[in-house]
Order: sequence, then C-alpha cells, then structure tokens
Amino acid sequence: MSGILRLAAVHSSRTAFKPSFGIRSAGIHRHASQLQTIKPSRSRITSLSSRILSGQPPRTVLPAVNLIQQRTYHDDGAYGYRVPKVFSMPDYTPEELANRVENANLLRLVIGYRTHGHLNANLDPLGIVQRETVLALSAERYALTDPSKVYNLSGILHVNQSKSNTEAKDEANLKTIIGHLEKSYCGNIAYEFMHIPNASERRWFAHQVESYQKPPITPDDKKRIFELLTKSEVFDHFMGKKFAQVKRYGLEGAESMMVALDALFQTASKAGVTEVVMGMPHRGRLNLLTDLLQYSPTALFSKIKGNSEFPAGTPATGDVLSHIASSPKLDYGEAEPIHVSLLHNPSHLEAVNPVAMGKARAKQMDLIANSSPDCQLGDKVMCVQLHGDAAFTGQGVVMESLGLSNLPHFSSGGSVHIVVNNQIGYTTPAQNARSSVYSSDVGKMINAPVIHVNGDHPEDVVHAMRIAFEYRNKFRKDVILDLIAYRRWGHNELDEPAFTQPLMYNNIRARKSVPKLYEEKLLAEDVLSKAAIDEFRQEHFEMLEDHFAEIEGFKPEADHLKDKWKGMVLPIETVSKIDTGVDMEKMRRIGQASVATPSDFVIHSRLEKFHVQSRLSKLKEGQKIDWATAEAIAFGSLLMEGYDVRICGQDVGRGTFSQRHAMLVDQKTERVHVPLNAMSDTQGHLEVANSSLSELAVLGFETGMSYETPKMLNIWEAQFGDFFNSAQVTIDTYVTSAETKWLRQSGLVMLLPHGYDGAGPEHSSCRIERWLQMTSDTFDVTNDSIKSNTNMHIVNPTTPAQYFHLLRRQMKRNFRKPLIVVGPKTLLRLPTAVSSLDDMASGTTFEPVLGDSRTEQNPSAVEKVLLVSGKLYYDLVKERESKGVDEKVAIVRVEELSPFPKEGLQQQIKMYSEAKEFTWIQEEPQNGGAYTFMEPRIRQLLPKSKSLGYIGRDPSAAPATGIAVVHRKESADILAKAFRL
Repeated sequence: MSGILRLAAVHSSRTAFKPSFGIRSAGIHRHASQLQTIKPSRSRITSLSSRILSGQPPRTVLPAVNLIQQRTYHDDGAYGYRVPKVFSMPDYTPEELANRVENANLLRLVIGYRTHGHLNANLDPLGIVQRETVLALSAERYALTDPSKVYNLSGILHVNQSKSNTEAKDEANLKTIIGHLEKSYCGNIAYEFMHIPNASERRWFAHQVESYQKPPITPDDKKRIFELLTKSEVFDHFMGKKFAQVKRYGLEGAESMMVALDALFQTASKAGVTEVVMGMPHRGRLNLLTDLLQYSPTALFSKIKGNSEFPAGTPATGDVLSHIASSPKLDYGEAEPIHVSLLHNPSHLEAVNPVAMGKARAKQMDLIANSSPDCQLGDKVMCVQLHGDAAFTGQGVVMESLGLSNLPHFSSGGSVHIVVNNQIGYTTPAQNARSSVYSSDVGKMINAPVIHVNGDHPEDVVHAMRIAFEYRNKFRKDVILDLIAYRRWGHNELDEPAFTQPLMYNNIRARKSVPKLYEEKLLAEDVLSKAAIDEFRQEHFEMLEDHFAEIEGFKPEADHLKDKWKGMVLPIETVSKIDTGVDMEKMRRIGQASVATPSDFVIHSRLEKFHVQSRLSKLKEGQKIDWATAEAIAFGSLLMEGYDVRICGQDVGRGTFSQRHAMLVDQKTERVHVPLNAMSDTQGHLEVANSSLSELAVLGFETGMSYETPKMLNIWEAQFGDFFNSAQVTIDTYVTSAETKWLRQSGLVMLLPHGYDGAGPEHSSCRIERWLQMTSDTFDVTNDSIKSNTNMHIVNPTTPAQYFHLLRRQMKRNFRKPLIVVGPKTLLRLPTAVSSLDDMASGTTFEPVLGDSRTEQNPSAVEKVLLVSGKLYYDLVKERESKGVDEKVAIVRVEELSPFPKEGLQQQIKMYSEAKEFTWIQEEPQNGGAYTFMEPRIRQLLPKSKSLGYIGRDPSAAPATGIAVVHRKESADILAKAFRL
C-alpha cells in the first residue's frame, strides 16, 4: 500500500478532527476559494516507510498533515443563517490508541463488519437476492484463527457485559467477538455509516449498534404492532371487495411501513417534537390516511364514489385519491400531541420532497422566533419523506433536495427518509433501474447513514426506526431507513405483474402476508389468542362497513384558511388595483437605511460610489429611482409593517446583474451586513438566501415555505428567466394549480429576467407564452357575468414604481396568488427606465395598462396604436422620436398580461377609436411572447371594422438567435415596421 493510501486508510478509520465541529458551529462551511487548513487534533499516523528505510524500528509519530480544507462562510451573522447544534463523541484515549495498534488485525475485522456487514445481512423477505461470500468478514483473512483467544477490546469494539448490562467488557474471546459482530451487523437490520467523513458520527453509530440493548417490546407494544399491521391488511381487503376496479396502490407486502411511522411519531413525540411535515407518494397512502392519520373512511369512500372532497359550491377541481392530504394531531401520551401534516402530492414522484422541506423550515423558523432562546433547528419540527425505491434512485429532484439538506438557509434540522422498497419499479427490476447496489445509495452524496431492515420483521423495524431517529436527533442531519419489502400486486391492483416478473410473483403468491406471519409469532408467544385476532379483524371490517353505509349522508368540511391563514379569503374576483403607496418621507428613510452600514464596516469602494452614494443622491432628489432602489423600499416598507421577506435563488444577495446588493460584505473580514434588518427593533426580517445551483428543488422549497407563511413575501429569482423550466414539474403541479386542486393559496413571487438583447436562445426568454397558457384566464372577455379569478398574475412591468407596487400588493390583499414577474435585465440601468418617489407615494397604485402621455392630449391625430409589453417600449419611444411621428403613433403598455386588463385596454381603444391600425408588437417570435394570448382577447374589444396586426419576430423553434448580426437585423426590422404608416 502506498504511503498516501495508508495515510487515508488510517485516518478514515480512527481519527477525529475536533476543530471541524467547533468551527462548523461557529459558521464555517466549505467554499471554492480562499481555503484555510484545519489541522487535525491528536492525529497519530504510523509512518513505516521512512523508519524502515533508515533502519529504525517503526513507531507512532505526529506528522503535520493537511487533511481538511474549509473556508469561512461569510454570511453566518445574517438573518436566517441557521446550522444545527453540534454533538461530538470523545476521541480515543492514548491507551485505546495503543491497543488499536497492538490488536490491529482484530480492528481490521471489526472495521470489515462495520463497513461490509450489510452485504451478509438477512434483508430480503423474498430471499431472491443472491448473496455472495463477503471476504472482508472472514477472520482468517486477518490471521485470526483461534476462537478461544482472548483480546483486549479497548478502543476497538463494544461488547455488552450481559443482556441486561450494557457496560462494555474489557476483553472477550474471538468466538464471542464474531458472534457479537454477526448479531450486530448481519441480522434483520444492517447499517451503512462508515462512509460518513465525520469521525464523531461514525463512532456514535458504531457504539449505538454494538452496545444497543434493544428496548423490550412489551406485550402492549406487540399488540399495537399487530393492530397497525392488521388494520392495514383489513383495509386493503375491504377496498378490494367494495371497490374492485379502483386503483388504490395498497400497502400489501409493505405493511411494516405503518409500524415504522408509528414508532417514529412516538419516539419523536417523546423527544419533544411537536410538528411533523410529511411528503409521500401513492403507495400505501390510503392505508396511512385512514389507519393512522385519522382521515375519515367515509370521506374516502365518498370520494371513491365520485363525490367532491370539498363542500358544495367550493371553487375547486379536486384531485385523485392518491393525492389526498390530512393534518391530524396524534396523542402519544406526552405533554403536547404531535401534529402531522401529510402534504398533497402530485403524481410526479418525489416532487413533494422539497415542498415538505420548505414547509418544515418555515414552521421551524416561526417556532424559533417565538420560543425560548435555546430552541434549535429540529427541536420541535421534523421533516419526514417517504420514497419508492425506483423513484428515490431515479428522480433528479431527490439529488437536488438532498443537496439542500445541510445548507444554512434551507436546513430544518434533518429529514428522516423512509424508502418503502418494493424491489421493483412498476415492471422494472433493480438491475435496470439503478447503477448502485442499493436504491438508498443516492443519500451518500450527503453522507447520510443508511439503516436497512427486513420488512417481514416488524419488531426489528421498530428498533431500526428508533436508531434512525436518535441519529437525526443527535446530529440534526438526514438519515435513511431502507424498508425492504415487496408489492403483493402489480403497480396497481388491476395490473398483472407476472407478465414481466413470473418467478418473483410465484414467490410472493406462495407467501403468507406480513400481518399473518406476525400473528403466528404472537400466537406462539401467547400474546394473543386466535379468537382475539379474529375478533379484531372482524371489528375493524365492520367499522369500515359502518363508514361505508354513511356515504349518502356525508358532507365534507372545508380544511383551508385555518390557523395562520385565518383572515384570508377565497377570492371570487381577482383584484389588481389597491392603494399600495407609502409616505414620501418614510420611503426616504427606508431607502437611506437600505445602504447604511456600521461604523467599522469596510464597503467596497465601487459600491460606496455607485451604489450607496448614488442611491442617497436619488433619494434626496426624489427622482431617477432605479429598480433596485424601488425594490429595497418595497421590502423595507413591508418589513416596517411587520411582514417578513425572503428572497432566494442563485446569487440573489448581490443580484445576477450586480444590481441589488441587499447584503454587503466587509472587504476586510467578509462578514455580511443586511442593512434592511437594522431599521427597527420591531420590524420584520429580510432573509437573503443565496441558493445552490438548483431550480427544481429550490423552487419547490420556496413553494413549501409560501404555504406556511402568508405573512412572508416569498420570492424566488431565476438567474435568467430561461432557467425556470428546470423547475417545470413544481410549476405545473404546485405553483399554477395548487389552489385549484387543493385550495392551497400561495403568495410566491417568481422573478424571471427576460429580454432580447443578443444573449442567445437560453439567455433571452422566460417563455411568456407558456406562463400565459398556464393561466385560467377567461377567453370570453366581453361577457361581464364572468368574473375573472385567475390562478396567478403574469406581469411585465416597465418602471421601478410598477414593480414596487406589485411587491407590496402581494401582501396587502386578503388573499394570496402567485406573481410571475417578467423581470428586467437592461432596464435595471437604463437611464429612462426610472421612477420618482411621487409615483410610489400614498394614494398611488399599480396600473395594469399605461397610456401614452405624448398622444393623450390629441388622440384624434393618432393613426396607429402600438400595444406593447416590456422593455421594447423604450426602444419604440426612442425610434418614434427619431422618426418625428410622436403625434401619429401611440404606444400603450400592457403591464399586466393576466388577469387580462380588460378595463384599461377598453379605455385606450376607446380613446384612439379613430386610429387606422391597432398592432401588437413584441420582441419575441410570433409563436412566443404574449401575442397568441392577447390577440383573441384584444380582438373582442376592437371595433368590428378593425383587426389586430402583428409585428415581431417570425415563428421559431428556438426562442432567439445566437448570431449577433441576425439579432441586430431582426431588431431593426421590428422598429422599422412599427413606424411604417
């Protein structure tokens, strides 16, 4: 073995780097540059080569070795930067280290079991996985051949004194040692934790497994397990009898999932957790809802019969059975019940994961703000994510979501993952579904430990779940329980799995069910009698029959707009215009505060000149207010009114275009200052969350936060608007349709920088056409009896004041709607794209349509009306001046595309009724942009003798050209056509 490899091997197995824990808690995190070296403490490395070559006997030395490189994470003082509490195990004593050297071969055997024991464990209930000989578990491989030889165990292995005494033995013979290792690592539970780089966590896990005295499963515990398993099976049988043609995605074969969750809730409740946020897919969802989460079987049966899950007259489309949610409080005999929120999920597997994480984070942050100072991440709130084996390894959102788990603006103190492992994905076997040994291997990207357990052994499932929670509770990091089970039927109950897996399903059909096997165990132990078992089954079946009989008279109850959402309403008609102005002097003070820094803070010289002093000058004059200043005033005014603001995305603190600078970095210390958080002791908080390079998971996370926080302005900003479609699943299934399907409102704001400036096909367009297609805006705009209550707002503001009002409008209404902002790029610094403080003063509001002040005085002279949305307006104004046709061509800006601004456009069309031409003009191709949405609606408002013309780029498969010459020609052609009279 080379010296480098030997060095790595020794350190990975035995060395603890204590400084890394202390530094982590102080806010140090990995970064790509400006690395500082953390020196290992008490490191002892056996360096053989140099001493042997020099003729000296080998001995332990203390080399200076650089092993870990980390960088100070500079926003650790900013609001929202939260890292979990740190728990560390003591390092080995000198005596233990000496014994590890003396009995190195025994140590290698122990490490072999810790690392590879899972490969020899009894994990597959079907017995179809062929296990090969694991050479690393052979004692002979390490020259350990005498079973009676006694070894000193100090610093190597924990063997309990007895079944009732978990104190460690000082020594044991080889036979005892191997028996203990086999029992610990190769039974019905197996562990993977040696990949964790944190030595303290590895030592804790080894100690937990090797010293673990399984708490006795009392007769009452066993009866509880029996009831959970049996209820699940009886439910599935009842559903099969009453609804034979319904795809219920039952839990048969994996009933131990119920036992795992019950054990988790009970253990968490005992530890003080009061809130659980759950995301899960379809498999076993109905079993969980009705058997553990207190969802009414009558409500479920009514839904199956084709009735709505909402009260009559509720404006909702509803959703399918396998997407139903529930939010009960479960009493496990602790001081407080544990509130479990099972979220609505889409059919897109794993898409719910980041949503659950975001909601859990929002709950935790709220509790931290309103609890004792020692309340830590994860103390009161826990995120639980259930997965299918094929989806967990196959869906990219899993990787993206895991990547958020330990980030300081995204962590909620560790998620518990349960993989309900059916050993098949629809009809695809594992060898075609993943490139790894286990479906859980994706979790190793964040060094999450994995506990595998055989689902045929429910009591072992309880033990495994308890250890999983203990790890999460100690280290506040993610942990994975791989519940290896099977699926008794096909993907659904109407499917025939033997078409593709005949041998597997011959095995399954010959097997007794998990509940039946457990019943036999309890009968053998005299815990239950056959009569008691039969009676319980019959009683539960009759209970379901009673609920079934109540379907006709069942009336569902509304479950929305409760708790934090009290005071909000389901709007009948969307409101676009409300007073969102702010007092002038208040705006000046907020603007000044937005660039204020502590006296000892060293700001970058260019920012001092072009950001700070420039803003102060504009505020003093009250003129030329740019976009970033208007945004800062909007944020600050909401904070002063008690709202919170969170802006999230890639590089949002500075801004993609270096325009925002909501967070300032000290040029000497790199500490971060967020000026808007220092205005008042009673204000709300601004959280600036620079995110990982992810769209799908991050947007899902922010969506989850928005469901929990109606009094927080949640903003997600794309680096460029083009990149939103990496999150298309979240947009389709949550952002655009959650209120329609589930009555779940969200005030999420999406900022999508957009504009044709020659940057090519992936840096030009946020695909306005797609957003407009996803709105529920009415087509019949002339029918006044149809109230416009669209699912979201699509806006393309052209002034900072308009943007200011839009942000404030999000919080000032008594309902919430997603706001999609077609955001500026070049307009951020365009001298003419500015506003005055008067435009944002008290009494002012957002205007869905902006008229043309140049032509309004003499509208009869106008020959052509150009209807435009977005930055093209400024090019048109400049071109019109150069052509000298200011009075003949009116330029009307459509600032809000959806809801369709009928009133504003009607006023403009009426004003210019004598015009010869009405034309929609845009930068985008004809099959893109707003044209296809606006044309059929504007046409209804025009006089019958008039039609709507089109000026813009030709239809194109790509949003924009990547050839600069072509781009310039296309832009020139658009302007030329615009003023051709």
